[in-house]
Amino acid sequence: MANISATQVKELREKTGAPMMDCKNALTEAKGDIEGAIVVLRKKGIATAAKKATRVTSEGSVISYIHAGGKIGVLVEINCESDFVARTDDFKEMAHDIAMHIAASDPKFIRREDVTAEDFDREKDIYRSQAAATGKPAPVVEKIVEGKMAKFYEEVCLLEQPFIKDQTTTISQLVATKVGKLGENISVRRFARFKVGDANATVAFTTPVEAKEE
Repeated sequence: MANISATQVKELREKTGAPMMDCKNALTEAKGDIEGAIVVLRKKGIATAAKKATRVTSEGSVISYIHAGGKIGVLVEINCESDFVARTDDFKEMAHDIAMHIAASDPKFIRREDVTAEDFDREKDIYRSQAAATGKPAPVVEKIVEGKMAKFYEEVCLLEQPFIKDQTTTISQLVATKVGKLGENISVRRFARFKVGDANATVAFTTPVEAKEE
């Protein structure tokens, strides 16, 4: 078993904000490797988020973010289970980061499930035509289309975009990490993004999954 020092635990805690015992256990599992321990903590957060995904999120906050000298503005509603969590610094920091990310990355939807049938069909038809033009066999064409659709979701869906402050993690993983730390389900409900001179604001919302109290 790796000998985990207090310094290593402190470093991991500062990088992730995870509880001390979680940091120690992750470092033990990763045999003292800091980056490996971060992966362990992320996986734990995602697993915790999956377990809590159906819990009611009726509290939360509406956050605003103004970018580029007042040229871009974002309003985003992020929900959680209690007003207590909504007032924590961790929740506020995450909400600010997501609003800033929306300002910079201009997603069009929140989840892939929110992509309209019209947008889905249009993109898939374009990719299929492009792939078919290469003359490759039909099964290969479908594989190409599948890969391009995955990339499309990454480009337009907020939760699937790489976080602008850390390209190794997605917004979905960012939220899952906070779920693991704060112990409550967290969801992005809706957002609006405005840009000076652009007549068409981006407005996106998602219908919550059927929720239940625990």
